[in-house]
Amino acid sequence: MAKTLKVAVLLAGCGHLDGAEVREAVLTLLALDQHGAAFQCLAPNADQHHVINHAVGQPVPGSTRNLLEEASRIARVGQCLDLALARVEDYDALLMPGGYGVAKNLCSFALKGAEGEVRPDVAAFLRGFFDAKKPVGAICIAPALVALTLSGRNSARLTLGGDPGCADAMRRLGHLHQDTPSARKIVIDETLQLVTTPAYMFDDARLSDVFVGIERCVAEVLKRA
Repeated sequence: MAKTLKVAVLLAGCGHLDGAEVREAVLTLLALDQHGAAFQCLAPNADQHHVINHAVGQPVPGSTRNLLEEASRIARVGQCLDLALARVEDYDALLMPGGYGVAKNLCSFALKGAEGEVRPDVAAFLRGFFDAKKPVGAICIAPALVALTLSGRNSARLTLGGDPGCADAMRRLGHLHQDTPSARKIVIDETLQLVTTPAYMFDDARLSDVFVGIERCVAEVLKRA
C-alpha cells in the first residue's frame, strides 16, 4: 500500500486583508484531499498585526485577534495546531497559502519590503523543510516569506506574478523572480524543491484559474515528497 503523505499547511489567520486568503487556503486543502494526501493546518499562537473590517477594507482601532484562533475558522474547531508544537520531521512537505497576513503576521514584507523580518518560529520551521530537502509550495504572497527566510542562505527561483515592486524586492534579496502571465502558472525551483504560483497576486483572477494554479502547485509538491 502506498504511503499517505502528510503535509503541513501554514496559515496566517483568516481573511485576505489581515490573515490567510480564505479561498486560497480552502482550495489548497481541497487539492490535497483530491490527491489523497493528509494535512495538518498550523498557525502561531500570537496576535495578528492588526484587524481589518473586510466589509469596508479599513483597520479596526483597538481590536485584536489571535492567529491560531482565526486560522481555526478555516481548519475547523480544534483542528489547527499551534506552530510551537509542530515538528518538521512529522511532515513530508509544507504548503503556504497567501493573504496579506503572510506579509503582516508571519513576516513584515508588507511594511518593510526587502528589509522585512520573519517571525523566528516561522523562519525556523520553514528553514527546517529546506534543510531536510523536503518540498515547499508557496502561494500568492507567500513566496516573499520564503525569499526573506532564505536571504543570504540560498538563491531561489520563484514568482509573485508580474508585480514590478515585488519582483524588484526579490532581486534585492538575491532571488530570481520569474514573471508569470496568469494565476494558472507555476514556477519550480528544482534545486530547492520549491513550487510557487501567483494566485490572487492577480486581483482580478477568476476563482477557477486560481484553483488551476494551486492544484498544479500541490501536485508538483506531492510528486517531490
